[in-house]
Amino acid sequence: MTDFFWFWWNAIPDSALVGTTLLACIPALTIVIDRLLGEPPLRWHPVVWMGRWLSWAGHRLAPAADESSVQSTQRIFWLAALSWCGAAALVFSGAWMLQSWVLTQPMWLAVPALALFLKPLLSWAMLHDEVLAVERALMQSVGAGRTQLARLVSRDVSVLSASDVRESAIESLAENLNDSVVAPLFWFAVLGLPGAALFRFANTADAMWGYPGVRNGRNWQWAGKWAARADDVLGWVPARITGVLIGVVGGLRAWRQLPGQARSTPSPNGGWPMAAMALALGVRLCKPGVYALNESGRLPEASDTLRACAIGSRTVLATVVLVGGVLLVAVS
Repeated sequence: MTDFFWFWWNAIPDSALVGTTLLACIPALTIVIDRLLGEPPLRWHPVVWMGRWLSWAGHRLAPAADESSVQSTQRIFWLAALSWCGAAALVFSGAWMLQSWVLTQPMWLAVPALALFLKPLLSWAMLHDEVLAVERALMQSVGAGRTQLARLVSRDVSVLSASDVRESAIESLAENLNDSVVAPLFWFAVLGLPGAALFRFANTADAMWGYPGVRNGRNWQWAGKWAARADDVLGWVPARITGVLIGVVGGLRAWRQLPGQARSTPSPNGGWPMAAMALALGVRLCKPGVYALNESGRLPEASDTLRACAIGSRTVLATVVLVGGVLLVAVS
C-alpha cells in the first residue's frame, strides 16, 4: 500500500518518525477545523465550484423530458460519461498538483495546509447541527420540523408526521455520515487529497445528475447513469465500513440482520449506514413505498435523534483514529 504514498513520504524533510506522526494527524486536525471554522465562504468552496459546473453541464447534457424520445440514449449516455470523466480528471489533477506543491513546504506548514484544503471536501459539524436543528424545530411544531428537514432532504416533506420527520433526519444523518465524512477520509487514506476530491466530485455529480427519471423538466435516465454508477463504485467500501463502525460504537447486537436490512434499499451503499443506525437505535426508519429498515422497531423519539448524533460523533472519532493509523503505518 505504500506505493500510494510516495508523494508523501518522499517529501518528508525531517526524520521518518516525526514526519509520519505529523501526517497521521491530518484527519484529526481536519475535524477540528471543521468544528471551529465550519464551511468556507461559497465563493471559495470547491464543492460549490463543482456544483456550478455540474449544473451548467447537466442542463446541456440531459434532454428536456419531451425531447428524450427523439435523441439516441447511447449518445446521451456517452456524452455525459465523457463529460464526467473530463471534469473528474481536472479535479483529480488539480488536487494532485496542489498537494505536490504543499508537500514541498516544511512539514510544520504542509500538515495544517493539507488539513485546511481537505476540510471543504468533508463536513460533519454542519450535518450534526442541521439534524439537531430539525429536532429543535419539532419542539415548536410539526410544520417547523418539516421546514427544517427540507434543508436536508430532497423528498416531499409536506405530508410528513413528526415521527416521519424524525426518521428522515436520522436517515439523512446516517447516509451522509458516509458520504460527507467516512468516504472522503477513506479516499484520502488511499490517494491523498486527490482521492478525497475525486470522491467529493463523484458524490456531488450523483446528487445532481444521478436521477433514474425526470426531474425539473429534464430526463436524467441516461444522462445521469454514469454519475450514479461511479458514485456507487467509489462509495462501496466506505459505506460498509461506516455501517460496521456505527454498529460497533452504537452497541449493535443484531449483526446478522445488518446485511439483509442493508440490501432492502434501492441504493447499494446507502442502506448500510442507515440499517446499522436503525438496528443500533432499535427504531424503524422508513421511506414509504420504497423501504422499511428494522420494520419491527419502534417509532423514533426525540431522544433517538440525540443518540443518533452521539453515535455519529463517535463514528467520526473512530474513523479519524483508523485513518490516522493507516497513514502512520503506510508511510513509515
